[in-house]
Amino acid sequence: MAANEYYMPTQWRVKGNIWEIYEICSDFLDYQRWWPEVYLKIQKGGTDMETGNEVYDILSRGKLPYKLRWRSCKTAEQAPHFISLKSSGDLVGHGTWQFEQDGEYVNVQFDWYVNAEKPLLKLFSPILKPFFTSNHYWAMTRGRESLEKELMRRR
Repeated sequence: MAANEYYMPTQWRVKGNIWEIYEICSDFLDYQRWWPEVYLKIQKGGTDMETGNEVYDILSRGKLPYKLRWRSCKTAEQAPHFISLKSSGDLVGHGTWQFEQDGEYVNVQFDWYVNAEKPLLKLFSPILKPFFTSNHYWAMTRGRESLEKELMRRR
């Protein structure tokens, strides 16, 4: 594995309905509203030539003092069970959201396989990889908290 290559799995267990959680997580353009600590700006960026799907230009951040500029689009989707996406820019790779109803809870899995291409991250990944990984998990914890708040807001 290259120093700037990352695999970061995340698991959430959220009280709710699979369709409702899928709907929230599948609307990339709305992330900046319900997950504002991480997603600073998202706007439509055209159509992906390979998939024909909408591309989103994203400005995001974590706890550490740097921002990431990247693009993302869906590559596959089977409602309400999974969404696959690809990314380019500061983060190059792919991810998959998976959703499974378990009683009154939904088990959410996000698998993120990316290469950090932002020059700062790429340069310092050999020595600071644990910090960059921790930064991702900080962002994902904010995501679970924000998702739970969004579910309460909708109710």
